[in-house]
Amino acid sequence: MEKLLIDLGKSSYYIKFEDDVFSGLKEYTSIASPTIIITDSNIDAIYGDKLKPLFNNKLLYKYVIPAGEASKNIGTAIDIIEYMLNSGFTRASRVIAFGGGVVGDISGFIASIFMRGIALYQVPTTLLSQVDSSVGGKTGVNFPQGKNLVGTFYQPKEVLISAELLKTLPRSQLTSGLGEIIKYGIIHNYSLMAYIKENIEKIYACNPAILMPIISRCCEIKAEVVSEDEREAGLRKILNYGHTIGHGLEALTAYEQYTHGEAVLVGMYHEAAISKTLGYIDDEYFREISELIKMTEVSVDISKFSTVELIEKMSSDKKNIEDKISFIIPSGRGTVIEVLLKKEEVLSLLL
Repeated sequence: MEKLLIDLGKSSYYIKFEDDVFSGLKEYTSIASPTIIITDSNIDAIYGDKLKPLFNNKLLYKYVIPAGEASKNIGTAIDIIEYMLNSGFTRASRVIAFGGGVVGDISGFIASIFMRGIALYQVPTTLLSQVDSSVGGKTGVNFPQGKNLVGTFYQPKEVLISAELLKTLPRSQLTSGLGEIIKYGIIHNYSLMAYIKENIEKIYACNPAILMPIISRCCEIKAEVVSEDEREAGLRKILNYGHTIGHGLEALTAYEQYTHGEAVLVGMYHEAAISKTLGYIDDEYFREISELIKMTEVSVDISKFSTVELIEKMSSDKKNIEDKISFIIPSGRGTVIEVLLKKEEVLSLLL
C-alpha cells in the first residue's frame, strides 16, 4: 500500500492508495461511537450490497442524498445534521464520505460544524474527487448566488483512494476528472500534459497502470501546494485556474448543464484565451492547451450564454478583490499568475 503525507502540522494526515477499498471502510467503521456513511443515490445503487456487511455494527448509519450538484445545499446539510442528532451522534462520532466531490464537500462541511468538529474520513469514488476535491480540506455548499459560498477549511483524518472504484464511471465522469488533471499539468507540471495526450484513451479505459501514477502525481502536487498554503492566502490560488469562468457557468446553468470538471475545462480554454490576448502566452502554447482540452470532446462554445449574466455570476466569486474579478491564467509552460480584471475588461475579452 502506497501512502502520501499531507504535511499540515497538527492537522497532517495520509492519503492511502489501496485496491481493497471495503477493507479500509471496515477499519473506519470499527468503533464504539455512532458513525455515518454519507453517499449518493448513484454510488448506493452500485455499491450498496457491498456495504451491507458493514452494518452488522448497529452504530453504523447510512444517509443517501440524490446524486448531482443540486444536492450540495444548506438544506441537505441541515437534514443530515438533524438525522445525526436524532440518532444520538456525539463528539466521538465519525463522518465517512463515500462518493464524489458533492458528497465529499457536504460531508466535510457537516463534520466541521457538527458539535464544533468531528472526525472525517474521505473515500472518493470519482476521478475528479480522487485527484482534487478530497485532498486539501475545502468543504462547502452552494447557493443560487454562486458555488461554495458557505464552507470551511477542515482536514480529514485520512483519505482512501482506489482506482478500482473508477471502473464503473461513465465517460462524462472520467472527462470531469480529466479537467482537473489537465489543470495540474498547466499550472505546475508541463510534462504531465504530454503524458495525458499520449495516454488519453487508456485513461478513458481506466487502465490502472496509467491512472494510478497520474492520480498519485496530482495528489502530490496538491499536497505540495496545500502544505505551503492551507487557507489559500497565496500559492494555493493557482489551483483556481479555470474555476472563475467554470464556477460562473455552473451557477448560470443552475448546476444542471455541466459537471464540475466539464465547466473547468471550458473555463481553462477561455482563461487561456484571455492570457493569449493579454500577451502572457504565445499562440503555440495556447494551441497546445486548446488541443488537449478539445480531446475530451467537451464543447468550449459559450456563445449561447449572456456574457453580461456570466460576468455577474463571476462577480459573486469569493476570491474577488473589491470590484475586480480574480483570474488565474497561464503565464508560461507549467506556470500561472493571478490577474485582477474589472467587469468591463472581462466583457471586452470574452466578446
